[in-house]
Amino acid sequence: MPSPNTTKQSGGFAYALGAFGTWGFLPFYLLLVYHVSAFELVGWRAIFTFPVCVAFIAARKQGKEVWQALANRRTGLLLLLTATLIGSNWLLYVWSVMNNHIYAASLGYYINPLLNVLIGTVFLGERLSSRQWLAVGLAGIGVAILAAGALTTLWVSLALACSFATYGLVRKLIPIEALPGLAVESLYLVPPGVLLIWLATRGTGHTALHEGFGFSLIIAASGVLTAVPLYCFAEAARRMDYSTLGFFQFMVPTIVFISGLTVFREPLQPVQLASFIFIWAAIAVFCWDLSQRHRAMARRSKAADET
Repeated sequence: MPSPNTTKQSGGFAYALGAFGTWGFLPFYLLLVYHVSAFELVGWRAIFTFPVCVAFIAARKQGKEVWQALANRRTGLLLLLTATLIGSNWLLYVWSVMNNHIYAASLGYYINPLLNVLIGTVFLGERLSSRQWLAVGLAGIGVAILAAGALTTLWVSLALACSFATYGLVRKLIPIEALPGLAVESLYLVPPGVLLIWLATRGTGHTALHEGFGFSLIIAASGVLTAVPLYCFAEAARRMDYSTLGFFQFMVPTIVFISGLTVFREPLQPVQLASFIFIWAAIAVFCWDLSQRHRAMARRSKAADET
């Protein structure tokens, strides 16, 4: 019989795939709304995420947990912090994609997993195997090569990485389930969302919702595309070691990188190719280690059942 920890990790893998897979393909959604300013788009994203969370909360009857979080001063302040972190991350990400800094965004999400490993080992007491440390080393070399060739936009990459890594750490430590926590975060983000839309449309009064019903539905869909992966990420963070979760996050920049190369037609420099080879080698080593550990646990479980 699988151990509870093994079952918990397996459930976390599914949530991690859901979150990072959705985020990896987000630039394709941004193609549909490319002419909307970053400020306005993030504002609508914040506003439309809240009713999606409310609908999920009502369906799962978790309203009590939301009120308890709001009534608890410490929990409420921590969720205000995570809301600020994720809102800032959204704004910077959308701005970078819409201003043709696809690789800068990609680099940020390549740095992020390394920060997760660092946070997991330093702050959460997680231990890595020798193969995992090899993977970290290979990824570190790849990221260093890429960073050296992108110094002018490195601030974008570092800001994206640090904001999201800190968001994940704090969310992991807050004693609240994923969905109620997300609902409180989305509530906090509604007023800044309104402010961003006002700033973006000041003087014209024309918003993206004035461009027809079909386009309004596309803008409204940003709520679902925000709420669902954030919920999956919060569940994955609760169920998985933070270091392991970090390596799953390599999905995002890999998809973004391929999108930048094939869809957005950004030129690929030799230094970028070299760095990605190191990073993909690191992913392969880490996946190999996960496979070996899974097989070892399966053998131990089978041996225990036979005794």
